[in-house]
Amino acid sequence: MDEQSPVSLSRGLPETVIPPVPEQWRVALDHALSQPAELRRAALGEVAALYPRFLDAWAELSSQARDRTEAYAYARVGYHRGLDTLRGAGWHGTGYVRWVHESNRGFLLALEALRRCAGEIGETEEEERCRTFLRQLEPGWVSPHP
Repeated sequence: MDEQSPVSLSRGLPETVIPPVPEQWRVALDHALSQPAELRRAALGEVAALYPRFLDAWAELSSQARDRTEAYAYARVGYHRGLDTLRGAGWHGTGYVRWVHESNRGFLLALEALRRCAGEIGETEEEERCRTFLRQLEPGWVSPHP
């Protein structure tokens, strides 16, 4: 008797997509980003305080920080909140998190900010870990901050 079982072929590493944030979060971020330069950081801080799981807000705050230590702190918060968000979306520590999915961009930008800020404060090992992690998550990653 010849029994055949179905063959399951792997399609490679899994891909995780973070669920989209509510539209009101995006509207609040857009409003904060439209503020004059002298008010923008405070406005972004309000968005992050209202929506602490909004990764894009932490990445933007890092880019608007007053100094490199503050930038590093915002980037680190965004990165860690992002790991929590990824795990909640089913990520188990491996697989892709692609830029093509708009909802993944906040995490990738926070991780990129952490890479950049780590380098700026002399944390070269962390900078390299972040660089490697970015390329594992998104093999085509090109830093917006060379």
